[in-house]
Amino acid sequence: MVKWILGILAVVFLAAGVFWVSLDDDQRGLLANMPTDRDVLFWPEETRTAAFRALDAFPALAEARVIEAGDATYPLPDGEPLDLDGFDMDAFMEGQNAAAVVVVQDGEVVLERYGLDFDADGKWTSFSVAKSLTSTLVGAALADGDIDSLDDPVSKYLPDMRGSAYDEVTIRQLLTMSSGVQWSEDYSDPQSDVALFNEHVPEDDSVDALVDYMRQLPRDAQPGTRWQYNTGETNLIGVLVREATGKNLAEYLSEKVWAPFGMEQDATWILSGSGSEISGCCIQASTRDMARFGLFTLGGGMAGGKRVVPEGWFNEATDPAFETGRLDRGYAYQWWTYPGGAYAASGLYGQGIFIDPARDLVIATNSNWRQSTGNDGTGEERNRFYAAVQRAIDARRGQNGILVGGPAEPMVR
Repeated sequence: MVKWILGILAVVFLAAGVFWVSLDDDQRGLLANMPTDRDVLFWPEETRTAAFRALDAFPALAEARVIEAGDATYPLPDGEPLDLDGFDMDAFMEGQNAAAVVVVQDGEVVLERYGLDFDADGKWTSFSVAKSLTSTLVGAALADGDIDSLDDPVSKYLPDMRGSAYDEVTIRQLLTMSSGVQWSEDYSDPQSDVALFNEHVPEDDSVDALVDYMRQLPRDAQPGTRWQYNTGETNLIGVLVREATGKNLAEYLSEKVWAPFGMEQDATWILSGSGSEISGCCIQASTRDMARFGLFTLGGGMAGGKRVVPEGWFNEATDPAFETGRLDRGYAYQWWTYPGGAYAASGLYGQGIFIDPARDLVIATNSNWRQSTGNDGTGEERNRFYAAVQRAIDARRGQNGILVGGPAEPMVR
């Protein structure tokens, strides 16, 4: 009996050893720091650093669907390194707890830095950067004729929303987060809507869990009159796109952008408990490919020689519908807007794609901010970096433009 037990243990340990050897460094790091809570907002810093680069690696932690890249890769050649004139990049990387910074100007990489043992081949989770990609899929569905008008009511495409506070809300109002429906986006409160909605289980299993949660929320303002940040509504947009197109979001994003534009790597999109992409969050992609998405928007939405979104879509989608009072930003179709025509996708813990058409500039960042929203000054610090890059480009071109947030002191030693 003892020999039999020892034999079984030997097989188990051998299998465990083979499994461990089969993992890459990021996957081993996540196993060593496996979260004990499903809610990322309450994970310790070390767990986040491990998980953000391998969130899709273990189905027990999160199911994901692949966003397939194509055969050809959009080139990102090296350009003349950017002189930030005294801006302390080492201090910036440390203060941001940054994993990656990629700056592309005139189609060339002029600054690229990595930290936290991350590199150009790794993928990092996007958080709410995904919102802007979801918004772009609305534009694609509009161009394809699967959505007739942004002024259509949500319930036209999601009939289970009829009779709810969303019955008279339009797609445009969802895109601008101006539904007027009551919502709490308090990341510090485990009982807030943003903490609870992903765990919701509907009584009627024929109804999408997210739709069931959202249709129970009451109204507290008239549609179109008030901006209120609402991740649940972005997820609702994703369900609407899926229902309108008959395609899951990962497949649709691959078909419309990821493959034809020339992303270098496959990406993944984390799924909800009901098997749908969490469209307000959680695309795992390389930082360079997120920079390429910024170049896709700069080009007006062309991929593989074909127009993906209606003519002028990104001008409309990045025209601020509301001022937010947050770091001098406005809000448009799931894009944050800045003075001077710049706009950005932005996610918790410092993920971002900043796009400045006037300077032909894209800045992609991935970080693990120590405070999720950056309200401890980290967000302002990133704005100072954006402004330093803008000043450096202005100096190179010999002309001055509008800076992010107005005049800002550079981070210097």
